[in-house]
Amino acid sequence: MPISLRTRIKFCGMTRPQDVDAAVAAGADALGFVLWSGSKRAIDEQRLAELSARVPAFVTRVGLFVDPSASLVARCAPHLDLLQFHGDETPEACEAAGRPWIKALRMREGLDLHGAAETYRGARALLLDAYRPGVPGGTGETFDWSRIPASLAKPVILAGGLTPDNVDAAIAAVGPFAVDVSGGIETAPGVKDATRMAAFLSAVRRADEWRSR
Repeated sequence: MPISLRTRIKFCGMTRPQDVDAAVAAGADALGFVLWSGSKRAIDEQRLAELSARVPAFVTRVGLFVDPSASLVARCAPHLDLLQFHGDETPEACEAAGRPWIKALRMREGLDLHGAAETYRGARALLLDAYRPGVPGGTGETFDWSRIPASLAKPVILAGGLTPDNVDAAIAAVGPFAVDVSGGIETAPGVKDATRMAAFLSAVRRADEWRSR
């Protein structure tokens, strides 16, 4: 299969050692750790250190922040490979950490994705999520995937309400570089289900096979 047709997979909102292990065993490309206290999946710095230490080489450790202080990012960065900014951070604030980063954008009406790609040109990718006023992410809701342009200057990470049952349709519609899931692989916020993780990954791989035909 051409490398461009292999959709990368990020399992986000990891809070338990057994879920980290199961996600790695399932074949996740990246694991997300929420470092924003307003989330039901939030972990503290000590928990981040413990969980990130379980992640083997070649699985990317991603830290999710929402308008964080520079000191919080600096304390967490040694345990992370990639920073994900989910708030109203400026490009300068994202760059200030001195680490690879991605910018999450909530798909509110009128959002200019081409303009955002230029504004956040230092990002390694743009993560596109559903918009709900006052909620920076983790809504469990999808959005109209047809709003995503066929070509952007940045790789697209698709998020928002993805599950083992709809991720194949999402990939067919968008053709994203990666997909990001949290609630769709859980039994409760922060409690992942190994069977659903495996099912999600299998659905992505089936979608990739169809795309390669």
